[in-house]
Amino acid sequence: MTQPKKRIAILGATGSIGDSTLSVIAQNLDRYEVVGLSGFSRLDKLLSLCQTFLPKFVCVPDDKVDFFHQQLQQLGLHCQILSGKDGLDTLASHDDVDMLVASIVGSPGLSSTLSAVKAGKTVLLANKEALVMAGELMINEVAKSGATLLPLDSEHNAIFQCLPTDIQQNPTAIHDKKHGIKKLWLTASGGSFLDKTFEQMQNASVAQAVKHPNWSMGQKISVDSSTMMNKGLELIEASYLFNMPVVDIDVVMHPQSIVHSMVEYVDGSFLAQLGSPDMRTPIAHALAYPERINSGVERLDLFSLSNLTFLKPDLTKFKCLALAYQAMQAGSYACIALNASNEVAVQAFLDEKIRLTDIADMNEQVLNQIQSQKIASLEDILAVDNQARQLASRLLP
Repeated sequence: MTQPKKRIAILGATGSIGDSTLSVIAQNLDRYEVVGLSGFSRLDKLLSLCQTFLPKFVCVPDDKVDFFHQQLQQLGLHCQILSGKDGLDTLASHDDVDMLVASIVGSPGLSSTLSAVKAGKTVLLANKEALVMAGELMINEVAKSGATLLPLDSEHNAIFQCLPTDIQQNPTAIHDKKHGIKKLWLTASGGSFLDKTFEQMQNASVAQAVKHPNWSMGQKISVDSSTMMNKGLELIEASYLFNMPVVDIDVVMHPQSIVHSMVEYVDGSFLAQLGSPDMRTPIAHALAYPERINSGVERLDLFSLSNLTFLKPDLTKFKCLALAYQAMQAGSYACIALNASNEVAVQAFLDEKIRLTDIADMNEQVLNQIQSQKIASLEDILAVDNQARQLASRLLP
C-alpha cells in the first residue's frame, strides 16, 4: 500500500539549508510534497522555487506582499501569500504541514519554530538559535505537544545517529545507566583561521572570514565558524537536545570535517558518524527517520582518508567557545544575551565597523554586564534579547 506523501514547509527556503533540502526532496518526489516556502531578501529565487515546486503557501516580508503577488500572477501561479512574523507562525503550525524545516538564520526563526512545536509537528531543526535562546521552553513544549525534534546540524545529527533508539525517542533516557553514555563529542573544523595566528584573525577581511574551507554556508554562520561561536552555539544546543550537562560535552578540532561527531561510552567505545561534508546527508536522515533514503551525496571514499586530524581547541584564540561554556553554566538568560550580542557583533563585522576579533570582546562585555534573570516565557526571552542588543550596540564604534 502506497504511503501518503509527507507535506513539507521550509522556512528560509532560499538559503543553503533550503537548497540542500529541496535537492533531497527533488530526488524523492514520491515521498514528499512541498506545501510551503518562505524567503526574506532573495525573492527572485523564492519565485523560481514557487515555479518549480508549486507550494500552496508562500511567506514573504510584509512590505513585499503586493510585489510578490504581481510576480505570481504574471506567472499564472496561485500560491496563498502569508507575510511577516505572523505569516511564518501560521505556516509553521498549519494543518496542511506535517514536517517543518526550520532554517531561518538567527533569532527571527524562534517564534515560528516554537509555533510548530506547540502544534505537535515534526520539526527538522537547522536554526540552532531557537534552542540557544529558548532551550528549556522549547523542550518543555515538545513534551507537552508530542512534537518530534530532529536535528539538521551535521554535528547534532551525527550524535543523534550514534545514540541508542531509546534515547533518540526520549532524551531523558540518556542518564539511564544501562545505556552507558559517558560524554558527547562535537567536532569543529576550525573554519578559515584554524592554522592562522590571532594577529591574522585581527586583520582578517570579511571575504576571508566567510570563505569556509569545507562547507557551503551563509555569511553569518561562516563568520561564526571563523570565531568558533558557531561551535559555542552548537554546544548549548546539544545540551538541551540531548539532556546532557555542558560539562559532559567536549569539542574537538577536526579540520577534514569527515567525522561529524561522536558519542563516548563508559566501556571505552567511541561511536562516530562519518560522511562527506554535505548537508544533504543529515537532511535526508531527518526527512526519512527512522528509514533511509538516497540523498544524492557523493560516496565517501575511505581509501582517500589517509590523514584524519583531531586537535584540542585553543580557547584563548577562540574565546567565543569559552564564552559559550560560561553562558551555559550561568543559565538561560546568559545564553540569550550571548546569542543576541553575537548577532549584533557579526553584523557590525560584515558592515566593516569592527574587526573579527572584536566580536568575542563585545560578547564578553555583554555577558559581564547583563543581569541574572529568571526565564519563564517567550516574553522573558525577548526582553533579555532586547537588553543584550542594546548593550552590544552601545559598544559599537
